[in-house]
Amino acid sequence: MDTKWRSKLVVVFWLILFTYGLSGVTAGISSGSDYLRGDYFKTPQFNDELNQFINYLSMFELNELPKTEAKGAITVSKDEIDEHRYRYGNLSSQISSIKNQYEDKINDAKEAGNEEVAQTYVEERDKKIEDITNNFKSDEYIQAKIIKEKEQRIDEYYKIKENYRTDFLRYKKAFTYYLKDTVTGQVYTNIGDVNAQSLKNTFNSKTMEFIQTYPTRTNDYLSTEITGSYYSDAVSEYEDVITLLKANTTHLFEGKIAVPKSAIKESAIHANYYDFLYKKDIFLKFTISGLILLIISSYFLFREKSYFRKETSEKWRALYQLIPIDISVFGLICLIFINLGLLFLIGDRILYFDENIFMTSRDILFSLMIGALSITLTFFYGKLLFERFKYAERLKEDWKSSFIMRSWGALQLAFLNRHVGTQLFILLAAVFAFGAVLTAAVIKPVLILLYIPAFLFIGIPILVLLIRRIGYFNKITRSTNEIVRGNLEPDLPIVGQSILAKLANNINVLKHGVRTSKKEQAKSERLKTELITNVSHDLRTPLTSIITYTELLKTPNLSKEDSDSYLEIIDRKSKRLKVLIDDLFEASKMASGNIELIKQKVDIVQLLQQSLAEYNEMINESSLQFRITNTEQPIYALVDGQKLWRVFENLISNILKYTLDNTRVYISVKTEEERAIIEFKNISKYELSENSDELFERFKRGDTSRNTEGSGLGLAIAKSIVDLHGGSLDIEIDGDLFKVIVILNIE
Repeated sequence: MDTKWRSKLVVVFWLILFTYGLSGVTAGISSGSDYLRGDYFKTPQFNDELNQFINYLSMFELNELPKTEAKGAITVSKDEIDEHRYRYGNLSSQISSIKNQYEDKINDAKEAGNEEVAQTYVEERDKKIEDITNNFKSDEYIQAKIIKEKEQRIDEYYKIKENYRTDFLRYKKAFTYYLKDTVTGQVYTNIGDVNAQSLKNTFNSKTMEFIQTYPTRTNDYLSTEITGSYYSDAVSEYEDVITLLKANTTHLFEGKIAVPKSAIKESAIHANYYDFLYKKDIFLKFTISGLILLIISSYFLFREKSYFRKETSEKWRALYQLIPIDISVFGLICLIFINLGLLFLIGDRILYFDENIFMTSRDILFSLMIGALSITLTFFYGKLLFERFKYAERLKEDWKSSFIMRSWGALQLAFLNRHVGTQLFILLAAVFAFGAVLTAAVIKPVLILLYIPAFLFIGIPILVLLIRRIGYFNKITRSTNEIVRGNLEPDLPIVGQSILAKLANNINVLKHGVRTSKKEQAKSERLKTELITNVSHDLRTPLTSIITYTELLKTPNLSKEDSDSYLEIIDRKSKRLKVLIDDLFEASKMASGNIELIKQKVDIVQLLQQSLAEYNEMINESSLQFRITNTEQPIYALVDGQKLWRVFENLISNILKYTLDNTRVYISVKTEEERAIIEFKNISKYELSENSDELFERFKRGDTSRNTEGSGLGLAIAKSIVDLHGGSLDIEIDGDLFKVIVILNIE
């Protein structure tokens, strides 16, 4: 008996050593990159400290700009003015909104007899209307308001920034720096007098533990822009102010940043530095000893005659077979994760050894014992699972009897409709429960005192709910019968989240779909009729002229001048007819996607300028004033330049044809989130339909009288080209304001 116990104790001992070794190797794999660097000053932790210092240095010295100068550098762009002006719509809509806000307040005050309160509301309303009106009268008025808002932001930023000065001074004691602005030549340092000899005496390996030089082969010039990610949350909320300051103060710096050896003992990085050295020493000892003990303990535990190599008894195998295969796999996965967690826990307790040696040693030993037990259980569990997977035929049977398959089969049989089945199960359970309580009450009358309150507060509400659900179901059935007859009644009410409510909602959706389908069908028929009419009109007009003047050419004794004139008209109308047919053919090809794009890297800005140059003579002859806004940098996109030029050509041609005389045309190009946005804005000389989608229909024109030249295919072709490029072309109409927005993906 004593021999068996000694044998078991030996196994437990080797298991504990095996667990220790495995945790040491695990720690080596997971934390080796942190501690094998050999130098604290090469760790990510110190790099964060350095970047934090550069951040503070940038904030308080390198990028320091007096508040008055920061306010003086404020600018207001045209886009900011437009955004402020149209933030809540145009002038009429904003005034109408303000009046609606105060109308009820004024009327309520007057009805209550509070004339003074009513007059106060009237004055507030008129003041807001006057402010909104001034917004649309003067850019300078809006500019002053925006400047005031930005000045307030600057004041708030400088106030918050002062909260971090103490941290900056603490870091300043830990680092020695000498930085020179490469643009202005200004020097920033904390070493006092600066000359070549003092720099040499200061920045050397004898006095400094760490030296970072800018620039070197591996480091570029120091730019304070790189430290933006290290701003605290409170400061980063003022990104607009930070951007303004950097735009006016950010330069490149050359020089050195170092950590004096003397500063390590008392500076902000003191604790982290010595903590790293302490943990590194423990880590190396722990990992090396763990690897050695893992090898030795593995030999003793898994040698040929060891306890772990014995056959698993039939008793345990039979019990294990009772566990479903999927539960078995899931259990093994859980055990593996538990073991990993225990190994990391042991590694952490050893690496972060506490000063209380007794408490920490006890915790480590207890963790090792739990870990050894868990690893043993996992080993035998995995061994049984592996033996189970060796037999393919048995495995198929195991899967059929798995928990997942059995549960799925049971659910399919019990609930063809899960929600209805669940609700029915609850109702049946309630009915059986009340029947059981009533039976018990008959046997033992005292239970009637329990049955009556339960029936009043539970049974009757369930009965009422059941009656309402049946009525609701009958109402849904009646509505579906009406839909079958073609009568689209008002929407069914959606009551609760039950299956009946979802069914009613689906029926409502179907009704809306039928209505929408009918509307779309009517619209399609109307557009089809309009298309045939427009095509007939546009093709017949030049064709009629050709036939007429051809007949006139047959007139005997026709003069040379008349003959030439008729031929010129026939030639012009023939070319016009050819353009219409070519445009229709091209629009059909693009709509079907049956067209090949030859994509190249193209500058969108330059392509737009070339398109405008083609129409330069017509623009100069027109009464329109073009306002072009381009980016300073080129915007490159992978597009078919010829097809995209056709888009710009069609849009500019439409502007020249359909813009109200003596008005301005605005064309702008900008980038946003890796997309190029090209906007065309003009005032239409013709009244536009509010349905902008119809303008994309073929042979649809803004000039409904069809007196202008054009095929009515320009926008349809342009949209098809943009769609083929994976972009979008949208139209916005606000009264007579016509706006086309082209969005393309850029590199």
